[in-house]
Amino acid sequence: QVQLAESGGGLVQPGGSLRLSCEASRFNLDYYAIGWFRQAPGKEREGILCFSSSDGATYYEHSVKDRFTFSSDNNKNLNYLQMNNLKPEDTAVYYCAVAVPSCDSIVTMTKGGPLFRVDGMDYWGKGTLVTVSS
Repeated sequence: QVQLAESGGGLVQPGGSLRLSCEASRFNLDYYAIGWFRQAPGKEREGILCFSSSDGATYYEHSVKDRFTFSSDNNKNLNYLQMNNLKPEDTAVYYCAVAVPSCDSIVTMTKGGPLFRVDGMDYWGKGTLVTVSS
């Protein structure tokens, strides 16, 4: 069974940057989707991006597009979420997740941008807390 572990969270001032990492173990999937989700205090978990291994397509939620960037190092089974120009509203626990086989079952495109199905993911990490505050 795939195991995921996030790291890199912490306290950062508004306008600052953080890079989150997600390490996957027992990962032997040919086709998969990697999703990053977050859950702010008192709010529901929401998706912020989905990456499909089959074609490299990456979908970003509207509020993080142009500020957050996904990347991966397949040799190390690591993926990263680079977060720039962080805002207080980005404060949340951030989760890495995996779905099989692609983002097609996770992402719904709308006029307001992509929406991500939280219940569509198959494996979850335990999360890492990001706090944006001065």
